[in-house]
Amino acid sequence: MDKNLPKVFAVPIEKKIENNKNIFISTENSTNPTEIIHPSEINKIFHSKTHVYKTKLIINTKNETKEIEAIGLKDNKLLALDGTVIPLDEIIEIKKV
Repeated sequence: MDKNLPKVFAVPIEKKIENNKNIFISTENSTNPTEIIHPSEINKIFHSKTHVYKTKLIINTKNETKEIEAIGLKDNKLLALDGTVIPLDEIIEIKKV
C-alpha cells in the first residue's frame, strides 16, 4: 500500500444533523385505498398478445368491485362489452382474470 497519497479535504460539518428522525413507511396497507391506477398498467393489458377483442378483468373502483369484459380505452375511460364506461381516475386496482 502506498503511504504517499495526497490528503483529502473534507468540509467540516458544524451543525447537528437530524435527517433520520421522520420516517415514512409505504408498505403499510390501508383499509381504504385511494390511490388511482396508472394508465400504463391498463395499456399493458390492451397491448398484450392475449388481448384480441376483449379481456376479462376484475376492477376495484372507489365505490365497488366489478368483473367486466374490457374492449378498449377512449378519452381516459375504460369501455366494457356490455356498454359500461369506467373513468380511469376511479380505478384503484385492476386484475386480469
